[in-house]
Amino acid sequence: MGSPISGMLAEIYLQYLEETYVKHCLENKEITYYKRYVDDILIIFDQNKTDEHTIHNFMNYVDKHLEFKMSTEEHNVTNYLDLSINRNTNNMELFIYRKPMYIDITIHFSSNHTYGHKFAPFNYYINRMLIMPISEQVRKQQWNKILTMARNNGFPTQLLHG
Repeated sequence: MGSPISGMLAEIYLQYLEETYVKHCLENKEITYYKRYVDDILIIFDQNKTDEHTIHNFMNYVDKHLEFKMSTEEHNVTNYLDLSINRNTNNMELFIYRKPMYIDITIHFSSNHTYGHKFAPFNYYINRMLIMPISEQVRKQQWNKILTMARNNGFPTQLLHG
């Protein structure tokens, strides 16, 4: 840790583990979906073939130096990165997730910062809203939240429409 190359070595090793161990679970259909972003992993599995404890134990067995911690679904909701996955009987609904400590404070529009710095959070939130696989209704809700954040931080909202 601390070396400039450590992140790259960790990524190479995790890709090796995925190719060696996870690929087998995907081929056997024990795991139906696997997605990793850096060190956050989302696994969707067939409850008729396996369970979360078996998967968790398997992942921790792969290498004694790695410890995988499990966050399980609560009330049919799983939060993964900035996505909230709500599972219903017939389908899944996706929402944008904000951590409980989230606040909508940005650099105030009247500050002396450059426009690039002032608009950076809005560029991020708008881009996230556009690329996330969410419904049109959720997209409209997110757009309203972005506009509210802009107003709360002194931004003329017409600047975001351009």
